[in-house]
Amino acid sequence: MEKVLTLSEVAEMIRVPAATLRYWRHQGTGPQSFKMGPRRVMYRERDVLDWIEAQYAGRQVSAT
Repeated sequence: MEKVLTLSEVAEMIRVPAATLRYWRHQGTGPQSFKMGPRRVMYRERDVLDWIEAQYAGRQVSAT
């Protein structure tokens, strides 16, 4: 079974405040999430890791 993370766990994992992660979710720019039940927001660990990789891959590299 794949590991499922809470909003707090993801915020700690990517070192941002939980409020930032909530804002990104609202904007549709953060890691993919889903609701478990009527209110609980959860994240699949693989989705978070894929999102981190996408952020790294999209970085701007300056010419030196």
